[in-house]
Amino acid sequence: MSGCGCGIENGAGPFSKGRELVEFVWNAHGGTVRDQPIRNGGLEAICQGCGEDFILQTYVGSCPHCNGVHAVAPMNPTSENIQFGGKGFTLAEV
Repeated sequence: MSGCGCGIENGAGPFSKGRELVEFVWNAHGGTVRDQPIRNGGLEAICQGCGEDFILQTYVGSCPHCNGVHAVAPMNPTSENIQFGGKGFTLAEV
């Protein structure tokens, strides 16, 4: 377990990278975190799939240009910590 107290036991945690972090945040605390708004209107992001700029407004979100799924852990929500689920990864997969 990651030690964050969220109940995820597969070894993934808030410091995971890529798809593992996206899946972790999606499932954290029974799914209650994923749709919570990020303070101050969100984080400026560059889509790691298509390279377009967008604002990540919730802890798990999709690029409006290509639907690339991105996430950031609530304990350290900065643009530098946004992770990408990978090309072709969709929210339907989580």
